[in-house]
Amino acid sequence: MSRLNYHHLYYFWQVARSGNLTRAANSLHVSQSALSAQIRQLESSLDCVLFERAGRRLQLTAAGHKALEYANEIFSRGEELEAILREGIEPARPHLRIGVLSNMSRNFIESFIAPLLDNREVRFSLHARGLTELLQGLSQHQFDLVLSNNSVTRGNQDPLWQSQLLARQPLVVVGPPGRIPAGAFPQGYEGSRWVAPGSTSELRSIFEAFCARHGYTPEIIMEADDMAMLRLLARDSGALSVLPEVVVRDEIRQGMLCQYMTLPNAWEQFYAITLKGQRLPEALRLLLGRWVEETVAPAAD
Repeated sequence: MSRLNYHHLYYFWQVARSGNLTRAANSLHVSQSALSAQIRQLESSLDCVLFERAGRRLQLTAAGHKALEYANEIFSRGEELEAILREGIEPARPHLRIGVLSNMSRNFIESFIAPLLDNREVRFSLHARGLTELLQGLSQHQFDLVLSNNSVTRGNQDPLWQSQLLARQPLVVVGPPGRIPAGAFPQGYEGSRWVAPGSTSELRSIFEAFCARHGYTPEIIMEADDMAMLRLLARDSGALSVLPEVVVRDEIRQGMLCQYMTLPNAWEQFYAITLKGQRLPEALRLLLGRWVEETVAPAAD
């Protein structure tokens, strides 16, 4: 029976982590041809393909993702063993790497990580990116988990992702205090100016469908895809705004804004995205365990 060549596995690990053959070869001080040969030998011994080409780029196959998962564990544990035996240094606190969608609510992100703030046994870092970059980083094990307000559907061509629903936040209409219309929508909203999510967002579609059902055409004067910017526009524009309630929870509590109404059956949903079959750090498993698939009220920042 053949035995795993850990030297070949180490070379595979370096290429998979860097995502680039040239960069890995330079860091290892070997030629690209020699590095490619080592990886081909590993693939031959394992009887599987670990990389496939997409133009000039190398992408991990499903087998490659699984191999990378184990290689991460093998070599990180090896580094710990070396530190303990040579210098008596105990393993450092686990470092959790959380990717977050760059335009989602900062209030929700803080509510998610709040239990980590008092946990002295772990340290963590947050990395804001677009969804494509987040998923690529997740596949390369740059992140342990990704937070998004978009679910990722696994299809035949992409069986890697899985999404766990964490929370739902109602979509609300807010505006300056003391100006709530007395009648039912759309009475009293005539001539109002609006701030809304970007025209391509699902939240915008929900709002426009709601208005259409009531025969109302909103005058949208400002829009933004980024929730932080939407929060500022809602607070400072003097116009009415439609957005998830969690985004402006502080402003409502402080009396800067007033909630006029909650749109029926309208929600923004938040997800934790991981790799299928990925073994999460214990701290993250515990963190995910406290979230359930129902509407929750995270603490604002």
